[in-house]
Amino acid sequence: MSPADPEKGQPLQESPEHEDAISISTLDDESRPSTPHSRQHERHTMDIETAAQSQNASPSLKRTQSNKSTMLTRIASRITTRSITNPPPPPDGGLKAWTQVGCAWLVLFTTWGYVNSFGSFQTYYSTLLPNETASTISWIGSVQVWLTFFVGAFSGRLLDAGLFLPTFAVGMAMQLAGIFGMSWCTQYWQLMLTQGILTGIGGGIFFCPSMGLLATYFDRRRGVAIGIATTGNSVGGMIYPVVVRELLPKLGFAWTVRVIGFVNLGCLVLALCFMRPRLPPRKSGPIMDPKAFHEPVYMLFVAGFCFMIGSVYWTFYYIASFGVQVIGLSYASSTLLIIIINGVGLPFRVIPPLLSDRYGPLNIILPALFATALVAFTFVAVHDTIGLYLFTIFYGITTAAFQCLLPVTVASLTTNLNMVGTRLGMAFSAISFAALTWPPIGGAIIGLQHGKYQGAQIWAAVSALAGALLMLTARVKMNGWTVRKKC
Repeated sequence: MSPADPEKGQPLQESPEHEDAISISTLDDESRPSTPHSRQHERHTMDIETAAQSQNASPSLKRTQSNKSTMLTRIASRITTRSITNPPPPPDGGLKAWTQVGCAWLVLFTTWGYVNSFGSFQTYYSTLLPNETASTISWIGSVQVWLTFFVGAFSGRLLDAGLFLPTFAVGMAMQLAGIFGMSWCTQYWQLMLTQGILTGIGGGIFFCPSMGLLATYFDRRRGVAIGIATTGNSVGGMIYPVVVRELLPKLGFAWTVRVIGFVNLGCLVLALCFMRPRLPPRKSGPIMDPKAFHEPVYMLFVAGFCFMIGSVYWTFYYIASFGVQVIGLSYASSTLLIIIINGVGLPFRVIPPLLSDRYGPLNIILPALFATALVAFTFVAVHDTIGLYLFTIFYGITTAAFQCLLPVTVASLTTNLNMVGTRLGMAFSAISFAALTWPPIGGAIIGLQHGKYQGAQIWAAVSALAGALLMLTARVKMNGWTVRKKC
């Protein structure tokens, strides 16, 4: 057993020179005849020589040996840390932890803030591509959302495997390639390839690992941390439509999109520089967690979110078109609806997570879900500009209040923090199919009714109600009807 360093409490490392000396001494001992008197004399002589060498050693040599010992100790310490099976608890604060929150904010700004602004592009594409129906155009945004969610099942696993940084870099490159390539597009298939497929895959690659990484830095304050990060969604949902609205008439479509690309480039480079995983990698294990399929609470939760997200994205995509086609708003005024529906939810992305840390995420998310379903039914009664703006405000508030709780709820349902990335990826992938199909189905219903929105509005509201009821079932399955029990 190695002696301990008195200053650091770490085992000292034997230098290569010392090992060679021991080997040579051993060989010499074996090659000479041995007597008790000679062995005692040799040990006495070696002690005197060792003391003399120690006294005559130069200060620089002593420092070199000390530095070698310290360096080896640090390397051994790092190797040992990466092999720890039970890592220390989350710091729940501190400069590094809150830096991850800021970086996750940038990630959500450049992914879901950008995705949620597709309504402004949907309205513009209706004039750019007059031969395409609204349902066909909405497939671009739906594919983008689907891929952003679906790819999360695989990219989330890469966080657990210790490959966060290369995963983030690849996803960032793909998203930026899609945005800058989009600036040269003039046809539908080109927009589908760049904005729909490339941007969606790129965002999905780095979004889910980033949220999983953030969750591992917090425990008691996890809800607040993720809530603050998700405000990037709302801010992005305001900034991107403003950029499109203000720059499109002045710079044209190509340079407007390039400005968006440069904004994303700056934000993502900052995130890449400062985001660092906390937990050691998990090199083995399935790409999915099979145990999750045997947990009714988790499955009901994901199913409820599927119905709710599908309803929400149909509304987000079509609210601007509804304003233009039914209410008679201009393109600039309809874009303002996208800004409002994303912006009003900004404070409500922080308040529910703050409450969830005290009362439990499932207890907080349920009222927000039923409120969203209630507001969704009122969309049928909107017939004028004032009513549309009022609906936009309340719908933005209620949807923000429950969307921000998805990551923290999944984390709370996961007992092993090493599986957070995988569980989040599984949830996002399941939700992706609802986000992919609901908006085009709603557009098809509008087409069947010759441009009338009532059928699609009722369909979206019923979907939201179904999602809320499934989530209520998950809550009852977990802790019964006891209201005061945290879950």
